[in-house]
Amino acid sequence: MTATPAPARVTLYSRQGCHLCDDARVVVAAVCADLGESFDEVDIDADPDLVDRFGDEVPVTFVDGRQHDFWRVDEARLRAALGS
Repeated sequence: MTATPAPARVTLYSRQGCHLCDDARVVVAAVCADLGESFDEVDIDADPDLVDRFGDEVPVTFVDGRQHDFWRVDEARLRAALGS
């Protein structure tokens, strides 16, 4: 029996052409790689409900299913939220 990988603890909601999203992706990817975590990225423009919910706040990060940050990702704060 193959073990099912654990779901990603971090979700980054973003959109194409967003420079803040590009900056956030770099921080999230580096922190997750350093801590052995994975993250999922969701393009909000693919879902009208997500555009309504996050359109003016992207990038938005969630940790363990709860909203963590928006607009900018603070590396130290993300590390703390992931228990490091």
